[in-house]
Amino acid sequence: MRRCHWVTDDPVYINYHDEQWGVPVHDDKKLFEFIILEGAQAGLSWLTILKRRSGYKKAFADFDVEKVAEFTPEKIKTLLLDPGIIRNKLKVNAAVSNARAFIKIQEEFGSFDKYSWRFVDGKPIINCFKTHDKIPSVTKESTAFSRDLVQRGFKFVGPTIIYAHMQAMGMINDHLVSCFRYKEVM
Repeated sequence: MRRCHWVTDDPVYINYHDEQWGVPVHDDKKLFEFIILEGAQAGLSWLTILKRRSGYKKAFADFDVEKVAEFTPEKIKTLLLDPGIIRNKLKVNAAVSNARAFIKIQEEFGSFDKYSWRFVDGKPIINCFKTHDKIPSVTKESTAFSRDLVQRGFKFVGPTIIYAHMQAMGMINDHLVSCFRYKEVM
């Protein structure tokens, strides 16, 4: 079975690739989860974050955006002691402030889903890459999305992080054409 180039033999990676990566997501809770996880990943490997995913789920109230938005400075101090997550003060603080900004977007647009999918005109961008070296790390869509998020107060949402987010959430199909998942997520 042929998979994308980045999938190692690690079962966590295989499962993520085969079941989740690139599948269009329209659920605000899942979109919020990945805003947190993608921000935590900055400077680290995605596998590092995937292996801590359950720790993030526990630490961040099952990715309940309303609860995370209410985290106090004392709660943040507790999180910074939690070995189940990346204990980076800037990233943890960003997750909490991003939760507050996420709620404002939900209030303005009705959902984060409606807001975010506007950057791809409501449907996935289907790329046709044959080799991994052709896949960009930034596009005009991820740059526009990132800029808008930053203007709304988000942190750890640069164009590269947002491009990875868009790939993960199925806004962009970057499975290689040789990958068995390419046609499955179209």
